[in-house]
Amino acid sequence: MRGDYQQLVDEISAALGAPATLEDRDFGLIAFGAHEGEDDEVMDPVRTRSILQRRSSAAVRAWFEAFGIARATSPLRIPPDPAAGVFKGRICLPVRHRGVVHGYVWLLDDGHLTDLALGGAGTPPDPRMAQAMETAARIGALLADESRAGSELAQVLRELLTSRAAGRAAAAAALRDALRDTLRFTPGTPLTLVAVLPWDTAATDTAPLPSLPGLLAACPLPAGDAGRPDRPGPGATESALAGLVRLRQTGSPAAAHTAADHLLRSPRAAGPAAGGPAGTRPTRGAAGIGLATRELAELPASWQQALDAARAARAEPRLGPVAEWDGLGAYRLLTALPAAAPDPSVGPLLAPAHAELARTAEAFLDCAGQAGRTAQQLGIHRQTLYYRLARVEKLTGLDLDEGADRLLLHMALKAARL
Repeated sequence: MRGDYQQLVDEISAALGAPATLEDRDFGLIAFGAHEGEDDEVMDPVRTRSILQRRSSAAVRAWFEAFGIARATSPLRIPPDPAAGVFKGRICLPVRHRGVVHGYVWLLDDGHLTDLALGGAGTPPDPRMAQAMETAARIGALLADESRAGSELAQVLRELLTSRAAGRAAAAAALRDALRDTLRFTPGTPLTLVAVLPWDTAATDTAPLPSLPGLLAACPLPAGDAGRPDRPGPGATESALAGLVRLRQTGSPAAAHTAADHLLRSPRAAGPAAGGPAGTRPTRGAAGIGLATRELAELPASWQQALDAARAARAEPRLGPVAEWDGLGAYRLLTALPAAAPDPSVGPLLAPAHAELARTAEAFLDCAGQAGRTAQQLGIHRQTLYYRLARVEKLTGLDLDEGADRLLLHMALKAARL
């Protein structure tokens, strides 16, 4: 089907003699046409980023949407704005099907389309533009079909990932049949789950399926329990995106990393600031990758691993923004623990007023208790470090010369990040 989009985009480019780009309604790249000639400025920064990163930025999206493209039913002219990196004007062809916008075709105008009649307000369009809009309507029908298929796969995937053990075999069989009928899926193909946390579901309850090789289905799910009602966790009110990814081989998660990187660039991969022992951090999303499996009935376990990896990556920046479950180290244990209040001895240290002390203690323990490394990492004098550690011991009642006390403090600080 992706080849169909490319052919249709090339038709529009040929009909109007202008480079064309097709993006979905979330500004994810689907296909783009080549441009002829020696003029490097045709590839202005906005188009270049769209092609190289497979998505336009949130700022670019907001700028274009301000011209009413989401409501338009006929072509629109978008003027150039060099300050925004838009060196060439554009004509936007809304891609609709049965009144619903599914994407946009963008035509770069170097001046030769200035007098082209777009139609509207009782004025007929230029025949070339009419032909281009007919092609855009064919693209809209394809995108609508793909959206329906994606919605059906999303629902079946959701049922499997939220199923109880007793109904798991039936849910796995339903997903196998849906994948086979829709995507000619071969049973036994290695699969994994990608979790993107958080995921904004305000716009729609069905996640769009980006045009990525290997991404078979995607659905939003509650990020709290993921099948473990005994462990609601602090993210119980958040949503995460579950992406089912086909791998080339079991031990090669490259396709999952590609999908995760792309999904994290979506404007939906955002949420409230996350807190930790060092205080509030800026809003950011994270992604996790579960272990690969060839058995569909094992996907719920892979999903829990992916979600735990995403939680760990968001809590611990050095792990992310994309983390694999089998690379989490101690966080594999921490994410599996039920949500609980902090240990009484460590609780006072986690108060906002002692954020700097908590950060110092965590850095000291991360550095295996080596004062020189810790002081260098924090950019402080060694005597300042000793003073702060003494305050930590007084506040918690723990002895940092004792291995058991170090372990308790270290795990408590890491758990607080989650």
